[in-house]
Amino acid sequence: MEEYRKALTGWYNHSKRELPWRESRDPYTIWVSEVILQQTRVQQGMEYYHNFLFRFPDIPALAMAPEEEVLKVWQGLGYYSRARNMHHAAKTMMKEHGGKFPADYSGIRSLKGIGDYTAAAIASIAFHHPYAVVDGNVFRVLSRLFAISTPIDTSIGKKEFYALAQALLDVDNPGEFNQAIMEFGALHCLPAQPLCGECPLSRRCLAFTTGSVTDFPKKSKQAKQKARFFNYLYVHQSDHLFLEKRGEKDIWRNLYQFPLIETPGSVAPETVMGSPEWEKIVQSQQFILESVSPEKIHLLTHQRLHIRFYRIKLEGNILPGRLIPVKLTEISSYAVPKPVENFLLEMGQ
Repeated sequence: MEEYRKALTGWYNHSKRELPWRESRDPYTIWVSEVILQQTRVQQGMEYYHNFLFRFPDIPALAMAPEEEVLKVWQGLGYYSRARNMHHAAKTMMKEHGGKFPADYSGIRSLKGIGDYTAAAIASIAFHHPYAVVDGNVFRVLSRLFAISTPIDTSIGKKEFYALAQALLDVDNPGEFNQAIMEFGALHCLPAQPLCGECPLSRRCLAFTTGSVTDFPKKSKQAKQKARFFNYLYVHQSDHLFLEKRGEKDIWRNLYQFPLIETPGSVAPETVMGSPEWEKIVQSQQFILESVSPEKIHLLTHQRLHIRFYRIKLEGNILPGRLIPVKLTEISSYAVPKPVENFLLEMGQ
């Protein structure tokens, strides 16, 4: 195992990216970076990292902020449960830990939204505790080095890979080693085109020596995506447009959106306009249907959204009762789903 450790840390010290969160051992800063990067590329996450810390520089600032403000700063990153969980965890730390990050693994792991991987990252990097991280990059590196055929998306596979990662961990310098193996997977041991010709571990890599690098890691099943069909009504009147707030138990919970009509499949505009939902929104008012957008596809982890935007101008002074009137100049202060944000950008708003 020592040869693997030396090769990985040697590569890391020579090839690692200079990233701002690596300049700190503050657990709050590390936590923010780890949560942002869970589902986000580093290049995109960098701006969000700086913006988040500018607005919420510490645990008390995050805990005291309104949820809507936290979601607005998070807007565009997706997976909004991450932001809600961070907000909840910050409040917990204020109540139970005196506004400080718990310094032990179990205390870190007990916070809402923090799983085994994030707890190990914070514990090892900030507090030097010997806990191995296992993320997608680590799964890939270990499965190739040792040609492990156990599927990574099974409970048996997860236990096997965690035990191996823990055995490989440099317990004298766990934070640096964890970052080294993750960085190696992110930059060198790539999913489709790994840099095997330049790899310091190629002679010790069983997948490379057997010509089966791209066969690893193994998965037992492919996640199925559910198709949903969204018809958003961009309803505007004078210098206002109208929003509604999404409810519980669905994607984008508590975010604002245009009035939505969801249909079982892709339907003609006449069908949407003849639906009871349309009547509830427009309420028999005089209107002009200015345009209907082409269908846009928005992919989530388990859902494939088919989206059309209806641009509707209301005539007269009657406001739709159940909707929230928002001045066009103030729309940027509302946290909205990514497809709505993109449409507003296309509209120049």
